[in-house]
Amino acid sequence: MKTALIAVCLAVLPGVALAQATHNVKLLTPDTALKAAQAALKKCRDSGYQATVAVVDRMGVVQVLIRDRYAGPHTVDMAQAKAYSAVSFRTNTTELAGATQAGSAQSGIRHLPGVAAVGGGLMIEAGGSLLGAIGVSGAPGGKEDDVCAAAGIAAIRDDIEF
Repeated sequence: MKTALIAVCLAVLPGVALAQATHNVKLLTPDTALKAAQAALKKCRDSGYQATVAVVDRMGVVQVLIRDRYAGPHTVDMAQAKAYSAVSFRTNTTELAGATQAGSAQSGIRHLPGVAAVGGGLMIEAGGSLLGAIGVSGAPGGKEDDVCAAAGIAAIRDDIEF
């Protein structure tokens, strides 16, 4: 009986060890990222703003970048930085802006390369998983950028729920 129990344990343990050696993740498809970016850009346009929209994957790598024809040249870097910051710190950038005010323990985050602690970067989450983030730059302020970014996420909500 003991020998049989040991044999079963030895047969099961390699599978358990293998399962712990890897991790499965969900990723946005390029088509889904593009759909989100286009919806965010449309919301900005409908509101009268020329903006740039960036969608990054869960590792912060740009999947889609769309710049409206009259959006300022700075909006390209800023949209990417907002999306990167949201996914990197796993928080929306409006909240990051508040948490990193001068004098706070986290204020040094603002000095890291590529970080934007201003509104307009929202995480894209579904089923308890972080899928990526969307960053918008070009509206008159962070709140308006957030509204455009939220419209992008709303456009893909049914596609990403699992």
